[in-house]
Amino acid sequence: MDYQQITYEVFGPVVRVCHNRPDNANAETELLLAELDAALARAKDDDAIRVLILGSHGKHFSAGHDLKDGMVTRGDFTPEQHWQWELEHYYGNALRIWDFPKPTIAQVQGACIAGGFMVANMCDLMVASEDAVFSDPVVHSLAAAAVEVLVHPWVLGTRKAKEFLFTGQKLTAAEGKEWGMINHVVPRADLEDFTMKLAQHIALAPPAGIRMLKRSMNRTADMQGFRNSLAAHFDTHALSTSTQEWRDIVAKGMAQSITAAKNNK
Repeated sequence: MDYQQITYEVFGPVVRVCHNRPDNANAETELLLAELDAALARAKDDDAIRVLILGSHGKHFSAGHDLKDGMVTRGDFTPEQHWQWELEHYYGNALRIWDFPKPTIAQVQGACIAGGFMVANMCDLMVASEDAVFSDPVVHSLAAAAVEVLVHPWVLGTRKAKEFLFTGQKLTAAEGKEWGMINHVVPRADLEDFTMKLAQHIALAPPAGIRMLKRSMNRTADMQGFRNSLAAHFDTHALSTSTQEWRDIVAKGMAQSITAAKNNK
């Protein structure tokens, strides 16, 4: 299968799916997310694949959703159309990563921002390079109530997540590991090899057993309210991107908002 904005590489029982827009900091377009969805479905149906690595080519994991692409393809959408589209794509895509039946590992380097943060944190495990930096500054830059999937308190804890989102601060890989979001932090040069060795080790486990174990682990989170809390936030996010406050910011120019997000400390 030919892909334009991702790559799909098989290493025995492990598949590595990577964002492949390095010249655009791997910002996630509508096409990239559609290809990611297709790759997930392909790996899900391949019994030879036991573990999936989700990574990126180039300097950064992802600068988040490609806002310029969104303005071109969906700039004239009504609030109802935005809600429906994001429910199926941004929200739906993230939940399909979470629900992927086999173990998943996010392999993160450089910037992992907003939509990129959301995608990476839907994986079961995370390995990050020492230079990885995480942020979700969209409440400051766009008046949006975080991104579509509020996974932040589940991976950082409520207090740290509030500080992270209220300030739009940048979180280093070391801080992410300290707060329990990241499993391992390694030198950039070792990131691919370390992640692959971890994936290959996990792949040694009997496939049916580990799939059932993941199912139970995800159900544990769901019994604690994970899925319901994400669904509730999605509607709040959709409302926040229909307010006059949001409209005023967008009217000043999306490029200005993007610059503000990049400069936010």
